[in-house]
Amino acid sequence: MRERIAPRTGRAFVVRRGQTLTVIDPSGEQVSDMLAFARDDKREVISSGRSLDYASRIFLTTGDALYSNRSRVMLRIVEDTVGRHDFLLTPCSRDTFRIIYGDQAPHHGCQGNFERALAPYGIDADDIPVAFNIFMNVALDGDTGALKVNPPMSRANDYIRFVAEMDLIVALTACSAPQSNNGSFKPIDFEVV
Repeated sequence: MRERIAPRTGRAFVVRRGQTLTVIDPSGEQVSDMLAFARDDKREVISSGRSLDYASRIFLTTGDALYSNRSRVMLRIVEDTVGRHDFLLTPCSRDTFRIIYGDQAPHHGCQGNFERALAPYGIDADDIPVAFNIFMNVALDGDTGALKVNPPMSRANDYIRFVAEMDLIVALTACSAPQSNNGSFKPIDFEVV
């Protein structure tokens, strides 16, 4: 059954080994940050460094695996209608909005949404790693290494589908950063089968 995450919020849920998780952008140009933790040992967590290292590139898509900090495959990308996602930038937070945007009363961001969604699973703020930022379009300057966040390339009903290689606790957000979402906030849909 397709479920919806409201703009600037997040959810956490269990995905069992062999199930598929599909993350859908229902409106277009909306990022969804994703985390995964091994259900049996929450110290085993999705790892940007391991995943990018083993793929030997920064843009992961169909056929690529998302590895844990213990070098085990957590999720494998089996379908991807966009092909551009980010695995470099950390979840937005109060500090992101204060430092980058100059907000005086900053939103709690994806970091805060992860903290709230994962608290019932005993996962604390300091346990939250770099997220796999679905549909986030980050460009890298080849000469200077400068990063630039561009509008997502996703259009209405674009999706990415993963198969779980272990029992997981997964958390998703409808990202709260205006720069990541071309200046607006929309929902994210997901489906576990």
